[in-house]
Amino acid sequence: MNDARYEDAVFSDRPLRIAATDPDDISVISALIQDAVGLAGEVAWLRRRRRVVLLVNRFRWEDHEVAARQGRAFERVRTALVFDDVLAMRSLGLDPADKDTVYALLSLTFEPGEDGTGRVVMTLAGDGELALEVEALDARLIDLTRPWVAQGAPSHDPD
Repeated sequence: MNDARYEDAVFSDRPLRIAATDPDDISVISALIQDAVGLAGEVAWLRRRRRVVLLVNRFRWEDHEVAARQGRAFERVRTALVFDDVLAMRSLGLDPADKDTVYALLSLTFEPGEDGTGRVVMTLAGDGELALEVEALDARLIDLTRPWVAQGAPSHDPD
């Protein structure tokens, strides 16, 4: 009997739905959301619900190696990032009033505070960031659409 291999995983073609309630979980979401692109006008802070929602076009990193090996196109998918228990939101380098501003999301981190509180930091390309003060870490990544062909794979090579 052979062990299962990552590339054999059935989930590779299914929409992702991942929750994060601790720093290890947020690092998984960070890896999957790297190089997602969105519009400032699609970042919503629903203050009464204490929720922040970002709609982004996510590069499907979980399919990258298999697509490259099979010689097929890379993919993106429309994804919602949802954060609950948000007490405050701060933006640096992304003007929420300029709804057509495009941003690229590079990473997510969680900085723990006292008694389960903390700060979620979303690092954006170009030295920008979105920071959320949270009562507790409660984040979700939810794929909303079927994947479509991406215009190549993101590159972090300075050349």
